[in-house]
Amino acid sequence: MPEQRFDAVVIGAGPGGYPAAIRLGQLKVKTAIIEREYIGGVCLNVGCIPSKAVIHASKMFDKLGHSEDIGISIPGKPVLDMARLQAWKNGVVGKLTSGVRTLLKANKVDIFDGTATLDRPTPDGHRITVKTPSGDQTLLAKNVVIATGSRPIEIPGFSIGKQSEKRIIDSTGALALDKVPPRLIVIGGGYIGLELGMAYAKFGSKVTVVEALPRLLGTMDKDCVAVVERKLRKMGVEVMLETRAKSWQDKGDRAVLTVELKDGKGTKTATIDADKILLSIGRRPNSENLGLDAAGVAVAKGGFIIADDHLRTNVPGIYALGDVIGGMMLAHKATKEGEVVAEIIAGHKAAFDVRTIPAVVFSDPEIASTGLTEDEARAKGHTDLKVGKFPFAALGRALSVNDTDGFVKVVADAKTGELLGVHIVGNGGSDLISEATLAIEMGAVADDLRLTIHPHPTLSEAMMEAAAAALGEAIHIVNR
Repeated sequence: MPEQRFDAVVIGAGPGGYPAAIRLGQLKVKTAIIEREYIGGVCLNVGCIPSKAVIHASKMFDKLGHSEDIGISIPGKPVLDMARLQAWKNGVVGKLTSGVRTLLKANKVDIFDGTATLDRPTPDGHRITVKTPSGDQTLLAKNVVIATGSRPIEIPGFSIGKQSEKRIIDSTGALALDKVPPRLIVIGGGYIGLELGMAYAKFGSKVTVVEALPRLLGTMDKDCVAVVERKLRKMGVEVMLETRAKSWQDKGDRAVLTVELKDGKGTKTATIDADKILLSIGRRPNSENLGLDAAGVAVAKGGFIIADDHLRTNVPGIYALGDVIGGMMLAHKATKEGEVVAEIIAGHKAAFDVRTIPAVVFSDPEIASTGLTEDEARAKGHTDLKVGKFPFAALGRALSVNDTDGFVKVVADAKTGELLGVHIVGNGGSDLISEATLAIEMGAVADDLRLTIHPHPTLSEAMMEAAAAALGEAIHIVNR
């Protein structure tokens, strides 16, 4: 088959790659996209979207069993039908993936289902070989965008394969279970492990979280994490900090995990029984077998591709974005990077230059964060801070929906009033954080949030009140 020529070829159709391709199509750039597994990537197929569907179902299941306080009683206990839950979840994913494929075609993006490998650059452009079920195809591109994403890190001895799939699972496996495991061990106290661990605890699993570090969710605001930790204890989830998974055995009727933990005198070993062990200790870039060496693309320690704030690699005409370049491994960051790359390739002035990127943990309650924590602000030279905290327990809307855990915290520079960070733990935090992100991006001061009228009764009023509290002017709490 003769080689096909394009102005741009995007490798990877995840949340960074497909927006780049769509935007390139909108800008009339002749574009192709190559995907080896599924359109939409990990996020849409086995990550962000299906996990939020499962989390939503777990919250509904939990609330149905604890609704007597508001006058709703259900005879007996709620019954979970995992087969129907999986069918519904898969239906959500199917609608979105087909929608993305339709959008790519509508913007005249050629889709290649296969595995891409870069070759040495030629005077005519960058040559890419695509291995497809029907044979190899060769593409020639003026520009290449690498958006291949990441995959879970494995622990030696805990490989997720055919022999161990009965017991050892990753997040993909956890989202496809056909029944609730009576006992679930989560190795890793980051956002993925906690989200899925809490969901299965609500479904009825006895959950144990094993974390090697001294605290959960190490990058999040400490006060916010403390609220989630209290909820974990209330739910009966056991959290083992400064504990390392060492080995495991399949005993036939159960898995036995051996851990090493600190006990005040040193370290000791212990064993924990489980039906499933979920590995969730982080992610690594998908940068192998792409032909990066042949193309001359520089790679940093850990396999991350090196790119500048224009997402350019060291090779002219080759760009990289999303998880494969490291930093905050978040879908929305990759999406914005994809749009920026498209603008650059089309000849527009653009750069990935943002003041803040919001992050959300869909735990219960949710944690949402944007900007600097108090510790980070002080480390960056903001020695004099104004910090305001407003609890949802003092908010009419939170009381009226019977969900009062948590608060909104505003961190501002005491001298200038500059808004440095906002941290939320509570119901709806994932939706509330965007207002704070916009405020920080626009260089707002705390008074801007305080003076902005927020509708009543809404959860968003907590943002206004927290900003007022930072200035000692909150109305619905006693100012300190």
